[in-house]
Amino acid sequence: MSAAQSNPGMDPELFEQFIDQLERYVRERLIPAEKDVIANDRIPDEIVTEMKDMGLFGLTVPEEFGGAGLNVSQYARVVKTMAYAAPAYRSIFSINVGMFNSAIKNGGTEAQQAEWWPRIAAGEIACFGLTEPGSGSDSAAMATTAKPDPSGNGWILNGTKRYITNAPHASVGLIMARTEKENLPKNAHVSAFIVPMDTPGVSVGSPDHKMGQSGSHIADIMLDDVHVPGEALLGGETGKGFVFAMKSLDNGRISVGAASTGYARRALDSALRYATERKAFGEPIANFQLIQQMLAESETEIYAAEAMMADVTARADRGENILRKAAAFKVFASEMCGRVVDRVVQIYGGAGYLAEYDAERFFRDARIYRIYEGTTQILQLQIAKHMLRDFAAQA
Repeated sequence: MSAAQSNPGMDPELFEQFIDQLERYVRERLIPAEKDVIANDRIPDEIVTEMKDMGLFGLTVPEEFGGAGLNVSQYARVVKTMAYAAPAYRSIFSINVGMFNSAIKNGGTEAQQAEWWPRIAAGEIACFGLTEPGSGSDSAAMATTAKPDPSGNGWILNGTKRYITNAPHASVGLIMARTEKENLPKNAHVSAFIVPMDTPGVSVGSPDHKMGQSGSHIADIMLDDVHVPGEALLGGETGKGFVFAMKSLDNGRISVGAASTGYARRALDSALRYATERKAFGEPIANFQLIQQMLAESETEIYAAEAMMADVTARADRGENILRKAAAFKVFASEMCGRVVDRVVQIYGGAGYLAEYDAERFFRDARIYRIYEGTTQILQLQIAKHMLRDFAAQA
């Protein structure tokens, strides 16, 4: 492995200082503000400004473009730390530092990097437009089109994107669109376009009402004869959009895995506190062995997810292909989080079903982790496909 392929990231000592500062910010500022976030279904503007000032929107942007230059291991630790608080806090900056930045890094031209890296590092919010009403994981069904502008200058985009995180707040979207009528091998009929959200013809629907994750918003993006210049084509080349998207989804899946791990830890800590305070039959329920079993199972699974995160992110920083392992981490961590929050509700007992207790919110918030950035079932198919491909190549 050459030095050029590795990513040292931020100076380790400085990074540990940053993590210490972030942990205090999460506990002293973000968690106390959760009731406000839930009641109003939005993060207070002053907290968003604080997060921008802390550099959270440009964590993975190179330092020379105004970012912190974190590597994947460091980025995942930040996500895990932030995910100890309400999911909305991670959600507002995660697309910037994960999928959008990764796509710009892997596929952007120097001019695109020079334009967009400083802007997202400064706090402009990005969104990622892949999913549509009739297609999610199935790119062959993608209906959004990008056709050459008859004037000879740029492209015209038409279509609808669905369930797009941060769409109501974003100033730029990375939009996947079909540039060929027929489906081509390796999804070469899909290209990626950098689209400012104030471009004429771009409109955003009302935020969708969700099961959980208050303060985090998703909405449709409608594209009606949207004219973009030729420079909007990511990488300046058609047919590469899906490749860029899939590479950036590795980072997105690591982010979801890290978020699942951090939120599972928050839920378990809550259950520990409740079990030591709640008494039954004259003693804390934490003394009961079946409660202890649920606590121990949760601790074991969180530790396994933490070990997976450390491994896959270290591999990413060494320049290895992590598609399969990123998918495996996301599957395990998200499913693990679902099991942990379910146990936490059980430990709370009847109180766990009441909205006034955190356990009920943890249960609802965690459910989406098994769905976005690739459902568990789609990722299992992807993992198996690559296992079989690798086996056949070695035969």
